[in-house]
Amino acid sequence: MQADVAIIGGGIAGVSLAARLAPHASVILLEAEASLAHHASSRSAALFEPRYGSPAVVELSLASETFFQTTPGILSPRGLMMVGGAGDEAAFASESAPMALDPISLAEAQAMVPILNLDRITQAAWSSQAWDIDTDLLLQGFAREARAAGATVLTRAAVSAIRRDGAIWHLNTAQGPVSAGIIVNAAGAWVDQIAALAGVVPLGFTPYRRSMARIPAPAGHDTSRWPMIFGAGEAWYAKPDAGALIVSPAEEDAAEPHDAWADDMVLAEGLARYESMVTEPVTRLLSSWAGLRTFAPDRSLVIGADKREPTFFWLAGQGGQGFQSCPAASTLAADLILGRRPDLPPALVQALSPARLE
Repeated sequence: MQADVAIIGGGIAGVSLAARLAPHASVILLEAEASLAHHASSRSAALFEPRYGSPAVVELSLASETFFQTTPGILSPRGLMMVGGAGDEAAFASESAPMALDPISLAEAQAMVPILNLDRITQAAWSSQAWDIDTDLLLQGFAREARAAGATVLTRAAVSAIRRDGAIWHLNTAQGPVSAGIIVNAAGAWVDQIAALAGVVPLGFTPYRRSMARIPAPAGHDTSRWPMIFGAGEAWYAKPDAGALIVSPAEEDAAEPHDAWADDMVLAEGLARYESMVTEPVTRLLSSWAGLRTFAPDRSLVIGADKREPTFFWLAGQGGQGFQSCPAASTLAADLILGRRPDLPPALVQALSPARLE
């Protein structure tokens, strides 16, 4: 099979880019697993909070806001709360200010989340400017757009070898040989491995494990209108989920690329931190899982052509903000690949370029 562009990676980054490119170029999207978004994209906290992340990520997320707010059904109101106890004052202040959280009284916080333990919580802040993302609707919408515009989407298509012959890249995949003039490396935790296969210098990405547990609604409460709750210092977070509650220790443990699973000890420690701030104990888990959040050394996305191999394009390092930044990130990537002038500020385009890491 041959195309203008071969995209390696069927998470939200690769799928959204395929939708942007397919009306203008022939595209083959290659996903190693049996379904799209099997790894990090399927294990996201699925919140659109555009002021969360590095400065460049925040700019991308804010540039994505119009898409989210004008696409029916993608967002639903959630809100975001941060709580802290004695000794958390510095972390609370440094995190709540850039996220534009407004201080609220402890009584107001407990009115929103009745299980908060006011014997331990000494400060709270909140914002309504956070929304749940229907990640499946978003992903499948982009996939439909890509296919409708002629893109070929191949699952179970792990890439085992890459070589370049003149202006053409040749890829060995589990679904047969693929050739393309441009490779897009959107392989999530595996991006540096894909670069090495292509003879491109890796940029030093690190995957970090993050574990999650789904627990029953505490004391039978209706959690549907509770905000997402962060402990100061991002020591834990909790988010309503279909009548239950997802609780995460919010850990960042460096890991090799793999199909991640939750570490029981780390999960137990995180649940204990959560329990210390609420009045209801965790009595059982409904399920648990983990995902890998992959970051570049400076923790900003990498979007652009490799400095040494200009037909090898990086779309990597989403670090847990892939869904909330994908509308602007995919548009920028498509503009650069197609030779169009991006609408984003030149300083942001430069801040995202792989040249900064080479």
